[in-house]
Amino acid sequence: MYELELHKIMAAELVRRAADERLLREARRARREARRFARQERERTVSADRERARFAHAA
Repeated sequence: MYELELHKIMAAELVRRAADERLLREARRARREARRFARQERERTVSADRERARFAHAA
């Protein structure tokens, strides 16, 4: 009986750890995506502004 209870406790702990690690991976992935998106947005905005200032509109 004691071994069964101990097994249940250990299994629950492993499930909790796996869920924590999964959440951590998702948070890291979301931060990485946010940085990548911000970098792309920043580059796109800068290059778009530069092109507008460099070329005049044709009449």
